[in-house]
Amino acid sequence: MNLTRRTFFKVAGVTGAGLVATPNEARAATVAAPGGAAMLVDTTRCAGCRACEAACAEANDLGPPAEVSSLEIRRSTDQRTFTVVNAYQPPDGGDARFIKTQCNHCVDPSCASACLVKALEKTAAGPVVYHPDRCMGCRYCMVACPFDAPKYEYDRAIPYVRKCEFCADRQARGEAPACASVCPTGALQFGTRAELLEEARTRIYQNPDTYVHDIYGEHEVGGTSWLYLADVPFDRLGLPDDVGTRRYPELTWPFLSAVPLVLTLWPPFLMGLYAFTRTREQSEASMHEGAAPAETETHHD
Repeated sequence: MNLTRRTFFKVAGVTGAGLVATPNEARAATVAAPGGAAMLVDTTRCAGCRACEAACAEANDLGPPAEVSSLEIRRSTDQRTFTVVNAYQPPDGGDARFIKTQCNHCVDPSCASACLVKALEKTAAGPVVYHPDRCMGCRYCMVACPFDAPKYEYDRAIPYVRKCEFCADRQARGEAPACASVCPTGALQFGTRAELLEEARTRIYQNPDTYVHDIYGEHEVGGTSWLYLADVPFDRLGLPDDVGTRRYPELTWPFLSAVPLVLTLWPPFLMGLYAFTRTREQSEASMHEGAAPAETETHHD
């Protein structure tokens, strides 16, 4: 192949354009379809019984939950605990409040957007599911998640990323997630996001002195599939109040999409540049060799 400057940069340009277009298409595929599944967590009704923890552990074959009191220690999820119930004591010394936390299954999840191989996927039904056969262990999802939901199996020879999957398999069978199916106080209500937002607004309207006039998850990070009601400020319950309302993939995608672009485009670009330079050097060398005899030729009378 005769590699000219025009040919080289034409090939590089086409390759670069294709790589730039592909992330944009993948980015659009991570956004949830309207009417997806959601959960309303009414913290004023949670008794801290931790039945949801036990049901989650059984449904996901995680082993029994830790034998600790919600009042004794504040816990976070890990690779073998997909949901936890924690207690928060009001500053005035009143009754403790309890709250269940897990992956919030964002409407436009940053974890799925950050994943280069689509190991994390936002399904049309609502759950953010994990495909271990695709995972390459980069852990970008852990960095991208504003709620610290994905956890890594550092203690295993073949580690995976682990988190709540919103009982996607149960939902596919027409069943409610395991945690909601066992809640004895009605603190967990399963349905579509649109229905639950309307239910939450109704509860606030009918009980204005009971609830904070806000629904956590309605706008946070562009919206989540887990929605919260409370009678105290959400930050007192451990819910982050600094995540903003903009969808995180809008912030992270330009940078993260540049990673595969650099890794994929830069090596061929350098190889092409080397080939172009090498071809040019050989051409110049050939020209010099052909001109040498003419320079040394002696004319005799």
